[in-house]
Amino acid sequence: MDLFQRFAAGDMDAFESLFRQYQREVYGWIMRIVREPAVAEELTVEAYWRLYKARARLAPSGNCIGWLRRVATNLAIDHLRRARPAESLAGDPPDRPQPNRLEQQELREAICAALNSLSPALRVVVQLGLIEDQPYRTIAESIGISESAVKLRMFRATRILRKHLKQRGVLP
Repeated sequence: MDLFQRFAAGDMDAFESLFRQYQREVYGWIMRIVREPAVAEELTVEAYWRLYKARARLAPSGNCIGWLRRVATNLAIDHLRRARPAESLAGDPPDRPQPNRLEQQELREAICAALNSLSPALRVVVQLGLIEDQPYRTIAESIGISESAVKLRMFRATRILRKHLKQRGVLP
């Protein structure tokens, strides 16, 4: 009997083992979406709390990491809906020479504003697909939509980003 089956059957030691086994992966997944370590930690704990509360309804033959990733994605999207847009993207490492810092800062602000103009549903697809280079299948499974829907959201988001950047004078 694997850990998930033992946990679904009520074994609390199995829950602790599941936490240790998948905690980094769930945290990393949430970080890819929210980009804030403190928030990612809180949402990771919340994802495990939801797993614990749902233990009686879990199918013992289910996929634990798939379930956790989907819950984590939904929690992250809910956070993005509630959160205010970030001010700017993180800067480049300080040891690199910066040819034109003002220009780069303006570009960062334009890109950040363009990303923040997207709905959370589109933004999560862009962040996971374009920034984190996750496969469409993984994104689809995590969000609970089809691969075709992921492709459609990516297409829509790309068009919105290009339009927004063009309005700010940035040619994509």
